[in-house]
Amino acid sequence: MASLEAIKEKIRDIAGRRRNVTFDEINWVVNQLGQFHKVGSRPARHGALFTMGSQRFMVSSHNPGSKQVKSYSVVLFIDAMIELGLYEE
Repeated sequence: MASLEAIKEKIRDIAGRRRNVTFDEINWVVNQLGQFHKVGSRPARHGALFTMGSQRFMVSSHNPGSKQVKSYSVVLFIDAMIELGLYEE
């Protein structure tokens, strides 16, 4: 498990370039936090829904073959990180 500072650094990196972000980058942060749960029992081709308590955000890819996520998904991810106190704008 990565240190809290390494996780925050990755969140800052993602927030600083809200385009060209891959699902793997967001998934890494989510996995390191260990607080979010992926909703759904089967994998979706277009993305994933993550939830923790009242926090929910969808990470959608541009198309099924792309590893990049849509920019609005990055905004939802950043909003969730702000609510958790892991990022400040």
